[in-house]
Amino acid sequence: MASGFPQIVLARHGATEWSVLGRHTGRTDIVLTERGRSDAVRLGERLRRMEFGRVMSSPLQRARVTAEIAGYGDRVELVPDLMEWDYGPYEGLTAAEIRERNPGWVVFRDGVAGGELVPQAVERADRVVATLRAARENVLVFSHGHYIRLLAARWMGLPLEYAGRMLLGTAAVSILGYNHGLDEPSLLLWNDAHHLAG
Repeated sequence: MASGFPQIVLARHGATEWSVLGRHTGRTDIVLTERGRSDAVRLGERLRRMEFGRVMSSPLQRARVTAEIAGYGDRVELVPDLMEWDYGPYEGLTAAEIRERNPGWVVFRDGVAGGELVPQAVERADRVVATLRAARENVLVFSHGHYIRLLAARWMGLPLEYAGRMLLGTAAVSILGYNHGLDEPSLLLWNDAHHLAG
């Protein structure tokens, strides 16, 4: 805690076949690609620079296995609230395919009828934010692209439209923390993947 305040490190899972193709992967329990597994190794090398009082992960295997490969399998706590958005009938579709059915669709504004609506996703994220805000030591969280963006927006109290503008690559690291005090939740780092170079 170099700043004197706890930090929340958000790690997106490694690449999967669907993430490479841009397919919405909600609750489908898809495996990491070989690249995803090697990126998880590099992610682990980077994360070892920090000490964590708690390690949490979505139970979906792309996040859980990323945590295990990164070196946290012996202490990771599986948290169902960290699962990706439930895309329902949009599961496995690209954004272009979804917009053919529903022009102008934005998950953070519209949610998914037959899947997870915005208030349901926000309720899950707010439970996690409450847990993280109560932490007095660094916490490491392994989760998913849309969910991490939602979590960051809720952490900072921003309108959800901002989450749609916060792009996030696989195996990238983001850090939530505080500015002058625990009443000023802030974004310290976003979508950093320099550890994957080379």
